Amino acid sequence: MLMDSVLVTTKLSKKYPNANVYALKNLTLNVGPGEVYGFLGPNGAGKSTAIRTLMNFIQPTSGSATILGRDIIKDSVKIKQEIGYLAGDGAVYNKMTGRQYLEYLGELQPPSSKTYQQELTKRLQATLNKPLGSLSRGNRQKISIIQAFMHQPKLLILDEPSSGLDPLMQEVFYELIAESKARGAAVFMSSHILSEVQKICDRVGIIRNGELVTERNIAEMAEEAAQTFDLTFKDNLPVSKLKNLACVQKLVENSPHSVTLQVRGELAPLFSILAQYTVTNIDTRTLDLEEAFMHYYQPREDRHV
Repeated sequence: MLMDSVLVTTKLSKKYPNANVYALKNLTLNVGPGEVYGFLGPNGAGKSTAIRTLMNFIQPTSGSATILGRDIIKDSVKIKQEIGYLAGDGAVYNKMTGRQYLEYLGELQPPSSKTYQQELTKRLQATLNKPLGSLSRGNRQKISIIQAFMHQPKLLILDEPSSGLDPLMQEVFYELIAESKARGAAVFMSSHILSEVQKICDRVGIIRNGELVTERNIAEMAEEAAQTFDLTFKDNLPVSKLKNLACVQKLVENSPHSVTLQVRGELAPLFSILAQYTVTNIDTRTLDLEEAFMHYYQPREDRHV
């Protein structure tokens, strides 16, 4: 085990009874202190199965994992006392008010301070005086976020944490993640929202069909991301010359005089060709990382989990 790792899995696998395939197969990864790790994949890829296994809600078929140096099965109770967890299904006690719910969970796992809990409530604009069952999905999610963060744990395990939040509250949630990272906490967060992962994660693991297909550093992926050029020519397009450029990943003809290029790498050969023609307009934009992710789990999406 890596001594400076907060979360370590080694060939962690889960196969449900009577299933023909593994819901999770040979998951091996590690997350260090102060790192935000995005666990990315389409719905049904195995993200929630992995998290439920880490939380010892279901038993692994094979493999092992440790959290804060403790075995996820043997030391499950101690682990749950030291981490923050947010479930993806959002299950709550519907008849409890938000305040009663937080007080109840606070007895099981005391908040770091009442002041911090109150700060979270204010920042998330959470409603605490109504039964949880009467609240919208987004308002229940705010209270779930409060209970996960309120004791300032060393590790946060979050399953689709921004689900149901409006854009303003999403930004508050991202701030909480950044603050947790700054104090040295690790975050292991599942998501299928690429823009979210790109914004707040340091590293991502991409899962498909229950298997980790790649791990990537977000900063490196940003450097590799393609640029898009929208070009308008006075005369007809030099399509064949543009297609033959090694840096051109994709070419779309919009009209006899307009083309869109996705370009990655050295741009000098492109500009050498453009210099030979009358270009009346150039618009450029940097792609988000969606293109870099999508080929790992397209064209098919697993649906057995």
